[in-house]
Amino acid sequence: MGKRYVRSLRGVAFVLVGLVLWSGCERSIVGLEEPPHPANPDVFLDGFSSGLNYAAFSGSVPSAFQVDYDVTLNNSAASMRFEVPDVGDDRGAYAGGAFFTGDPRDLSGYDALTFWAKASQPANVDVIGFGLDLAESPYQASIGGVAVNSNWKKYIIPLPNAQALHEERGMFFYSEGPENERGYTLWIDEVQFERLGTLAHQSVGIMNGEATTFETEEGETFQLTGLYSSHNLPTGVDQRVGISPKYFTFTSSNEEVATVDVHGVVTIQGSGTASITAKLGELNAEGSLEVVSSQIQRPRTAPEAPTFSASDVISLYTNAYTNVPVDTWNTRWQYSTAEETYLKVQDQDVIRYRNLNFAGIEFASQQIDATQMTHFSLDIWTPDPTGGSNEFKVLLVDFGPNGQYGGGDDSSHELTFKAPTLRTGQWVTLDIPLSQFTGLTNRTNMAQLVISGTLPTVYMTNVYFHK
Repeated sequence: MGKRYVRSLRGVAFVLVGLVLWSGCERSIVGLEEPPHPANPDVFLDGFSSGLNYAAFSGSVPSAFQVDYDVTLNNSAASMRFEVPDVGDDRGAYAGGAFFTGDPRDLSGYDALTFWAKASQPANVDVIGFGLDLAESPYQASIGGVAVNSNWKKYIIPLPNAQALHEERGMFFYSEGPENERGYTLWIDEVQFERLGTLAHQSVGIMNGEATTFETEEGETFQLTGLYSSHNLPTGVDQRVGISPKYFTFTSSNEEVATVDVHGVVTIQGSGTASITAKLGELNAEGSLEVVSSQIQRPRTAPEAPTFSASDVISLYTNAYTNVPVDTWNTRWQYSTAEETYLKVQDQDVIRYRNLNFAGIEFASQQIDATQMTHFSLDIWTPDPTGGSNEFKVLLVDFGPNGQYGGGDDSSHELTFKAPTLRTGQWVTLDIPLSQFTGLTNRTNMAQLVISGTLPTVYMTNVYFHK
């Protein structure tokens, strides 16, 4: 989540330095068992439990969370108060953060995280959960759209698999934005893990419990989604909890076609059909993902890396240089059918465009001054026939001195390439003198690159200006 604002909830950070005195007689520690982690269930009752810290999420209001000694549940000593900002607040766009411990706790003896909440107005809190510890956070679980109003109400987040939580640091997290563009105040109190013993009928699922089919191609990777655990609460209501992939054990019916890792990332290995299923403990997950993969022609080797001095290059997409910011590699303008996929060929980053009629590539937010550059270069590879009238086009666009699209000062020029410059199944370097873009009368505000033509599939890498 980027940079975080971190503070100790106790107000003071203590660092204990242990001094170990060594003598000639050393005591062996081989064979001694690790001491058990504390099973402390408390997060916030009448105050903060021992060792708890808070980190505000990047982009949130750092001071959104405060301790409140006035508005509390049943006149308890204190509650947690969260000030959700209005839209446009220059301190941050939302309220959000995580409460975590430095030392892990054993939560395996509990079956739910419970808390009480109320608000200054009716609202639906975006997400509340546990398991976010600012490190690997393998066992996250959360509920979304949490309805709150001006009355205190108890909420229950069932633990999907308590036996996985022997070493948990992530005690509680939340994220909430403005409601109808206005902020409000949220209070949360009595946050603790409990052994309710009244949760029933657990079911789990992937892909939102649906049998899903996905047509794909060799080399693609994608993330399994819609992972959940559902439990019947004491109220009789079924509570669905969104959970992280680490709770599951995933299986592929044919690993020659598709593999799936512990993070729920599916990698297409070859052509054919494979079914991805899952279990949580002994529970079979509802839903599945059937992948139907077709074999495609793709480059097996990467093109040679450019060797220009870094000081003579403005790189948009290479592994050889530091790339400048690019807003998007596919603007999806109207009538564009192009679909892009990011791949690696021999550890070289490559973009594949399928169904390419035209694709806009935009770097308008941080425009490029290419006045000192002499060439524009890119490497392309296609499996499609390149003879006859087939062609590939490159368009460069400058937004002019006002730095805005339109306004009468934009300039652009498009070049067309055909065989024998284009070759099927081979990397081709288009190293184009900028002087050939005769309509490009200005180069100080370069903002767009558009590729187009009659080649449906194009792999592209090493996109840069140089001199």
